[in-house]
Amino acid sequence: MAKDKKLVEQITSMEEDFAQWYTDIVRKADLIDYTSVKGCMVIKPAGYAIWELIQKQLDERFKETGVENVYLPMFIPESLLQKEKDHVEGFAPEVAWVTHGGMNELQERLCVRPTSETLFCDFYKNEVESYRDLPKVYNQWCSVVRWEKETRPFLRSREFLWQEGHTAHATAEEAEERTIQMLNVYADFCEQVLAIPVVRGQKTEKEKFAGAEATYTIEALMHDGKALQSGTSHNFGDGFAKAFGIQYTSKDNKLEYVHQTSWGMTTRLIGAIIMVHGDDSGLVLPPKVAPVQVMIVPIMQKKEGVLEKAAELKEMLKSYRVKVDDSDKNPGWKFAEQEMRGIPLRVEIGPRDIEANKALIVRRDTGEKIEVSLDEIDSKVGELLESIQQDMYDKALAHREENTHTAVTWEEFTDIIENRQGFIKAMWCGETECEEAIKDKTGASTRCMPFAQETLGDVCVHCGKPAKKMVYFGRAY
Repeated sequence: MAKDKKLVEQITSMEEDFAQWYTDIVRKADLIDYTSVKGCMVIKPAGYAIWELIQKQLDERFKETGVENVYLPMFIPESLLQKEKDHVEGFAPEVAWVTHGGMNELQERLCVRPTSETLFCDFYKNEVESYRDLPKVYNQWCSVVRWEKETRPFLRSREFLWQEGHTAHATAEEAEERTIQMLNVYADFCEQVLAIPVVRGQKTEKEKFAGAEATYTIEALMHDGKALQSGTSHNFGDGFAKAFGIQYTSKDNKLEYVHQTSWGMTTRLIGAIIMVHGDDSGLVLPPKVAPVQVMIVPIMQKKEGVLEKAAELKEMLKSYRVKVDDSDKNPGWKFAEQEMRGIPLRVEIGPRDIEANKALIVRRDTGEKIEVSLDEIDSKVGELLESIQQDMYDKALAHREENTHTAVTWEEFTDIIENRQGFIKAMWCGETECEEAIKDKTGASTRCMPFAQETLGDVCVHCGKPAKKMVYFGRAY
């Protein structure tokens, strides 16, 4: 039996060392492998299958709002990148440059895209002429490169997959509406599909995206009490349009600048799934993004009729993502392997079960075992998958609520930081110097100014000046 649990024994306990637990999960669950390029990873089939389900469901939601997909080059001429000063300064430390084509030095350096605002601006300036050409609501699925100093699989790598939406509108009001709309698409997706509760709000001036007028964010809380920025949506106003000369003729026959937005989600979401739902036995996948929702394990499969019944059962459950593990590994090993991979439901079927016209269903999230008649198994599996999806969200929400604290005084704030974990809600004066001082002293950054504002007091938790906003603070990835 000890041999059967070898997979699980190789996982460091999350309470012992959360960072090592995370690394163990991504490796043992066969999600990634390291490469000879430092800071870059191979996303293996088990990991990429999760991304494909995220991509498919997000893309459907985008298109319901009128988004169209496009693809732009991965290289940005240096002169193009330089056109928006704040933007280039924000990304300068992370940019990778191409200096040669073959053996010849390029006349102008090319940046490997860290993001594509400048490319879309260059495209839009020729695409948009009249108010009739607006809005442009485009998105691209691609990879980007940011030369990070510290990397961790999915959470922060030098090349990662994402989607980046880039839109152009006739008015500031339309741009703001789209910015908030996409943030809500992200929030609903995280909660309804990934079973991850999020806080919706606006970034501070210090934390906003380089070149944006306003950045909105969804913030999630991981099991270890650290925050993870899980999606952002930016309102650029007309700043990029003025830098790139993107103008259109209005209905009044006047030249006007467009107003733009940008919004993105990345493979970082896979890291969020791991850190919100995983346990010491491995992954726990929400059914809606589980590549395999049901694994059928034939017991005593060499006995006559067992494998045939398992195949029949697979056909009965074909409306779900279902597989049969008919490998020659022993059942204990199969159970441990499927727990590691986070498969929501395991269905066990053996000679006695066949004789009794039943099967045993085991939930990955709770370990609960349920005997089910084969005549009812299709509907029961559907009910259980729905229940698992909701229960995982409820558990994550309860964890967030339990680890969200309120601080009115600086003494309360520092006590929470030193002795507890999670989000801290506190009042803030709105000054960047104060925000920076809080981070320098505690390591806690402003995560967002939530849309759902509360008045916790009249003065800033740190400096005592009149308070302007209630802010979520936290240590973050």
